[in-house]
Amino acid sequence: MPLAGFALQEIQRLAKIRRIDSPYVFPGRNGISPVNLWEAWRYARQRAGIKDFRFHNLRHSAASYLAMNGASLAEIAEVLGHKTLAMVKRYAHLSEQHTARVVERMNTAIFGKVAG
Repeated sequence: MPLAGFALQEIQRLAKIRRIDSPYVFPGRNGISPVNLWEAWRYARQRAGIKDFRFHNLRHSAASYLAMNGASLAEIAEVLGHKTLAMVKRYAHLSEQHTARVVERMNTAIFGKVAG
């Protein structure tokens, strides 16, 4: 997934201070292998009171946020590296609030503003 904005800025900042003896953005203490993020992930979930949530679920979240912000299925497929639009549809989930706004916009376009 491409980086932009704050995430890209942080990676660029880290690149200036990274270990030069390691090819990893987040090297382990030995520099030979990447850092193990499992404990930090488990701790963050525990502190947030989140159960049954895997790191992979964040791909679903990213696809959903992209869709709700106007990205096409083809654009989402490109970002996530999916080869089929069917796979994109499995990942991109629209919130009820989002779909309600879509229907509201359609109704306004067809019937005009309704006094409320």
